[in-house]
Amino acid sequence: MVPQAAINDGRPVEPRPSSTVVLVRDGDPWELLMVQRPGGADFAPGAFVFPGGSVHEDDRSFTDELRAAAVRELFEEAGILLAHGATAAECARLREAIADGRSFGEALLGLGLKPDFDALVMFARWVTPAMLRRRFDARFYMARLPASQSVEPQEGEVVDWVWVSPADALINPDLNLVYATQAVLESIADAPDVNALFERFRKLEEVPVVEPRIVRTESGWKVVRD
Repeated sequence: MVPQAAINDGRPVEPRPSSTVVLVRDGDPWELLMVQRPGGADFAPGAFVFPGGSVHEDDRSFTDELRAAAVRELFEEAGILLAHGATAAECARLREAIADGRSFGEALLGLGLKPDFDALVMFARWVTPAMLRRRFDARFYMARLPASQSVEPQEGEVVDWVWVSPADALINPDLNLVYATQAVLESIADAPDVNALFERFRKLEEVPVVEPRIVRTESGWKVVRD
């Protein structure tokens, strides 16, 4: 259910361009990364979601601002850097440069690193219902965990994280899921392995756009899809 406080009783707000990364790793079963939002977060407090966030001004200096946002948000939240040849040591130096006050883009280029946009495969686009106060036009990307890196969550951005199979995530009572996250998990849970998943999404001729609605029911506001 959607809390009453989230409902917008005025003119619809413009959805903010944003990017979300479903980071996956091979295994039996294969798994994906989910991070838990802080309890006081503006969006989905306490929920387990995929790393992501809105496009920032810094992202617009790159040729693809949406993929740039995906790379930056994944690094800011999980410490994973999708950049050509990036190692764990370079990730550490990037964190130091950002801590010294440089923007993500400046720090990245200063280290001679180039974001690997080809590593991100877009497979869905979700637009937040018009009746909500906070709206996002979110592109969902799939990416593999770089072989030389491990999760290094940023304090304040993430309070917990877990590698989990989609099937287990859907039945785990300890994982609080928002509507879009659950729907994405359901859409990929049948994939036998990571290779099959990427093959499926690379064959998409058109990325589906999902625009759910908010309806009032006897028990409260509920998200539905046509």
